[in-house]
Amino acid sequence: MDNNIVKGKWNQVKGKVTEESGKLTGNKSQEIRGKAEQAGGKIQEKYGKAKRSIKKAIGN
Repeated sequence: MDNNIVKGKWNQVKGKVTEESGKLTGNKSQEIRGKAEQAGGKIQEKYGKAKRSIKKAIGN
């Protein structure tokens, strides 16, 4: 499995925790940071999946 996929999923989890923590404390900026971290994690995961697909297509 590509390292970017794992890191991306981890960033999504961390972002969700941050977002929920912000909701519980009423901290909007923390909530927004969490959402941004989740979005970044999704992008990183998709990059890893694309990279893996390309490597598979060319036979590496």
